Amino acid sequence: MPNCRVELFHEVEDAQPLSLAVGIFDGVHVGHQAVVETAIEAAKSHGGLCGVLTFDPHPSRILRPDQATELIMTHEQKSEALRLMGVDLVVWKTFDTSIAGVSAEGFLSYLKQGLLSLHSVHVGENFRFGKGRVGDVDLLKKSGREVGVSVVGCPRLHQGNTIVSSSRIRDCLRNGEVEDANVMFGRFYETWGTVIQGKRLGRELGFPTLNMRWNPELRPRYGVYVVKVGLSGSPERAWGIANYGVRPSVETDVEPQLEVHMLQRCTWDKGDQLVVDWLTFVRSEQKFNSLDELKEQINRDVIFAAAYAGRH
Repeated sequence: MPNCRVELFHEVEDAQPLSLAVGIFDGVHVGHQAVVETAIEAAKSHGGLCGVLTFDPHPSRILRPDQATELIMTHEQKSEALRLMGVDLVVWKTFDTSIAGVSAEGFLSYLKQGLLSLHSVHVGENFRFGKGRVGDVDLLKKSGREVGVSVVGCPRLHQGNTIVSSSRIRDCLRNGEVEDANVMFGRFYETWGTVIQGKRLGRELGFPTLNMRWNPELRPRYGVYVVKVGLSGSPERAWGIANYGVRPSVETDVEPQLEVHMLQRCTWDKGDQLVVDWLTFVRSEQKFNSLDELKEQINRDVIFAAAYAGRH
């Protein structure tokens, strides 16, 4: 397939039948996981490969650049989430005007020409494709019968009365509703980052922090969160209290930063690669009139986080 990058998670044999989940999959939430799982099961049933076809950049950057979607995940995070699910490969297809111009009727033939071993395609029931996004699952199934590719459309999942979607997760993160977002993720919202040298103000206040300069496309609500932290690649986690924002009480820098005060002893330091799991929102970021006021509030935050950790 032209203008694409294939990421293999292990060695594969040529010409193995390919079951392919197709979509943006930003967040790899439980709805996305359901689609990918059908592709994994199909691959197992016929001794083939399971792949994911996704697009880079996000189509909105080409189709409506003035209203481009802010991504929840980095490419690396998406790849890792898919790898952990058990897919064999990810096809990163460049989204440009040429693929945007492929007709809905010709979309599956386009995929088949680029992926000769394509056996089945797996999408969410709301999947739209082709020029003008006029194609739907029914059209995809009709096209599949014509080119010899089976098509599976997966129903959308619900959280209560709300449909699970990347858009809903974005709203939750912007509002600090991280627990609702985590239910839709099926795991914790994560930050990946490298510890940087801070100004040691937290240490002076009696609350030393691990600092990460982290500025994602989709910024969660500025404020204080209970978190768990661990070294990248390790399943072990330790409890902490984090502040994400611009630190208005002590900084004039407008670039946000993530600071974590650990509730348990740790030996991590500058240069370490950490994963931060976000568990619950505590309060909004605010500006204090003095460092004493800030210190008192941090102490209350730590007490809250310790009590939360004790309950969980």
